[in-house]
Amino acid sequence: MADTEEWMRVEPKPPVELHTDRPHAARVYDVLLGGKTNYPPDRQAAEQLLASLPVAADMARQNRAFMHRVARYLAAEKGVRQFLDIGTGIPTSPNLHEVAQRVAPECRVVYADNDPIVLVHSRALHRSSPEGGTAYIQGDLCEPRALLDHPELRATFDPELPVALTLLATVYWLPDGVDAYEIVATLLDGLPSGSYLALTHVTQDFEPAEMRGATDGLKAGGSNVVARTRDEVLRFFDGMELLEPGLEVVQNWRPDPMDLGHRALGPTDLPLYAGVARKR
Repeated sequence: MADTEEWMRVEPKPPVELHTDRPHAARVYDVLLGGKTNYPPDRQAAEQLLASLPVAADMARQNRAFMHRVARYLAAEKGVRQFLDIGTGIPTSPNLHEVAQRVAPECRVVYADNDPIVLVHSRALHRSSPEGGTAYIQGDLCEPRALLDHPELRATFDPELPVALTLLATVYWLPDGVDAYEIVATLLDGLPSGSYLALTHVTQDFEPAEMRGATDGLKAGGSNVVARTRDEVLRFFDGMELLEPGLEVVQNWRPDPMDLGHRALGPTDLPLYAGVARKR
């Protein structure tokens, strides 16, 4: 009876406001991947994006394939056992922890996103191997110190061990007026020496008119997107040791032929750069 009374005294959690009346980056990305966890404004934004940038769905698929390659490479070749994935998006198996824990079951992964719908689905991100661990933070990339100081992160990670920070298709969505370089630098400053940064970023280097149309359309719908040149993307890795093959178009970073899908991709087909670097 005491247990029942205790249960009845537990305060119910407030309902999660999903903000389904406007598009969100995580849900637009889900549309491009062929997912089902999205709403009409997200689908409309994705349609407008594809109209301006027909390769957008290929970019999303290749971005995800890059995540799989990075997780395998860092866990297998570099001995990384801790991953911080910010801008996680809607869970789509295999998730990062599944890939890393197939290589090393003891890997620990912390996911973070500011989309309330990701919170709703976050249990899918908690299915860790028995030897490892996963956690989910409802947080905002615009508040990097709050992410680093979050109790879930501190409980999951060993502060002495390197962390792989993954910012995949994320930093170019930051609101207008926010210093993306400062945010990334703050995150890296809070990680131990020997940590890694894996980042993907859209560029206007190849098809500037198409990219301008895509970013203008997204901004008109309330989503700020900043495409950057190769040199501007390289700035995110300032002071770090860039791993081979350096900053590359996403499909050419340590490519796996199985990732190419239904067609081969040329070096300028996808306006998305990818790179991985080590903190000294």
